[in-house]
Amino acid sequence: MKAVRMTGPGAPLELQEVPIPIFGDKDILVRVRAAGICHSDAHYRAGRSKMGMLPIILGHEVAGLVEKVGAQVTNVKVGDRVALHYNLSCGYCYHCSTGNDQFCSSVQMIGHHVDGGYAEYVCVPALNAIPLPEEIPFEAGATLMCASATAFHALHKASLKAGETVAIFGIGGLGLSAIQLAKALGAVQVFAVDIKDDKLELASEYGATPIPAGRCDAVEEIRNLTKGKGVDVSIEMIGLPTTMKQTVESLGVLGRAVIVGLSQTPLEVHPYQTLIGYEAEIIGSNDHLLSELPLLVDMARRGVLDTSKVVSQTIALDAKKINQRLDDLENFTSDIRVVIVP
Repeated sequence: MKAVRMTGPGAPLELQEVPIPIFGDKDILVRVRAAGICHSDAHYRAGRSKMGMLPIILGHEVAGLVEKVGAQVTNVKVGDRVALHYNLSCGYCYHCSTGNDQFCSSVQMIGHHVDGGYAEYVCVPALNAIPLPEEIPFEAGATLMCASATAFHALHKASLKAGETVAIFGIGGLGLSAIQLAKALGAVQVFAVDIKDDKLELASEYGATPIPAGRCDAVEEIRNLTKGKGVDVSIEMIGLPTTMKQTVESLGVLGRAVIVGLSQTPLEVHPYQTLIGYEAEIIGSNDHLLSELPLLVDMARRGVLDTSKVVSQTIALDAKKINQRLDDLENFTSDIRVVIVP
């Protein structure tokens, strides 16, 4: 089969011919119909994160058709449309048995530790297959497995309740999903904070109140619009020191700030003014859970989560085009969402 592989840190990905994956009794072989290009893939190519093996096929946002099933597989059959949960967990360790499978003691991520979806076929355990309804295109199904799922988990970590207010810092793929999901979970008002007008315009179309952070103090504006109260929940999707600090400072009494964006810079907070005085909380959110995905997919099927504007462009399984897209992500020169269609 054809696959685009990472051969070493800092090197361009290469299109190669490799054997179709061998699958076991509990595995499925999936013909890839869509594989999203995530910003994480740019970090992997650059060598910022240790890979499970080299060479390796990147791609953790994957959807496709079940081509073959192992002898013990009963939950899916040949021909089924599926999206793939990218964390391969054991199902038996303490964290798996307590519903926190992203912390599995032996967890492996497709496209990071084992071969992923920048290929014609991928092999995963059958338990990682999430049925993908006909109403959801493969391209959108693939992206649901990362950006939307991460946003969904962050809102669960925030314990968002109906009638509360939310501020989303960073309106990319995660932020747009978070806006829609927050409203679906009962948020009465959602503020969208970004510096780019086109993103704020799209956020407005989904019912959010835009906060143009490039032209105002985002925290001050949120407090003005909430009559000084601040928000109940704030979520940081960027990983910048400024926005992480603003995420905490925008909270009201008993507010919860959830940090999703990755940063190597320490988070600066004023203990009394932003935390103790409000009994506010800062919560980390890491990845998502297998158990959250069926509901997320069903919300997309019912149109509660609109996936029609998620994918901006599709490209072939072409190393040059994929490397160019990773360059764009690395240099922040393009915000479009690209999905590979082998």
